[in-house]
Amino acid sequence: MAELRKDYFLDRWVLIAPKRGKRPHEIEQKELHHEGVCSFCPGNESMTPREIGRIPQNGGWAVRWFPNPFAALVPEGNAAPRTDNRFFTFAGGFGHQEVIAETPRHDKQLADLSEGEIAQVLEVYARRIVELEKKERIAYVSVFKNHGFQAGTSIVHSHSQVWAMGVIPRDVQEKLRASAKFLRCPYCAVIDVESVGARRCFENADFIAFTPYASRFNYEVWVLPRQHVSRFEQLNVKSLAAILKKVLVRVGNLDYNLTVTYAPKGRDLHVHLELLPRVALWGGFELGTGVIVNAVSPEDAARFYRGEL
Repeated sequence: MAELRKDYFLDRWVLIAPKRGKRPHEIEQKELHHEGVCSFCPGNESMTPREIGRIPQNGGWAVRWFPNPFAALVPEGNAAPRTDNRFFTFAGGFGHQEVIAETPRHDKQLADLSEGEIAQVLEVYARRIVELEKKERIAYVSVFKNHGFQAGTSIVHSHSQVWAMGVIPRDVQEKLRASAKFLRCPYCAVIDVESVGARRCFENADFIAFTPYASRFNYEVWVLPRQHVSRFEQLNVKSLAAILKKVLVRVGNLDYNLTVTYAPKGRDLHVHLELLPRVALWGGFELGTGVIVNAVSPEDAARFYRGEL
């Protein structure tokens, strides 16, 4: 039976409709095919902008990061929003964009890496957030990963992206406002419930992974630290990598987006990761109403992650 569910905190609704998943599919998902020389592979470092840093390994590198050669944000112009004629609020495309090459191996994706290798990638996430926040006029650093055609990636070689902006993004602002309405961190309260519920997927001493009650995406997973932590650099990345590895192995070859949300400096927000598989495309109903139809119930998705389906 279909059910309309509201997000834990945000004024956002999701329609859970398992029968929708039984529709016939006549169009197969497109695949990315790499042709030519990969600029992210070892030996081709000169094909990218001058690197910012690397984690060295055996005379080469395990992880390296460099400016995005096709950046939409540039470190010049006006970062502060302004409004003209009441309705037109805008700011310059100020900021910094970087690419993190997660592995020297062209034939491996994040799910194929060891827990230790994933921890190295997460450590670079933390380092880039801290370093970019030090730059003038940077308000927030968005770290994310697009995996697969449906998730918006254009390069096969496994990589993440970093966008440092002069504004705090809308979704982060909404989460900050929603959390401020509670006397106690609402994420901590949700963890208490989900850690013993039907949507729990994996857990260890430091983290829990569960499918959120009002999941927007088929097989959506949230990963949160058990203790209240607001900054990504405060996390135990080895323990986080252990949980994330389990999730990624179950996701398999599905296209997905991985996002990181943390508290901007001077603010409080429970840090969390969201893994969003891109199994289904949103149609006119979702785009016209803002109500998402999810054909896989979070409870069934959790059973899938636990290996029960």
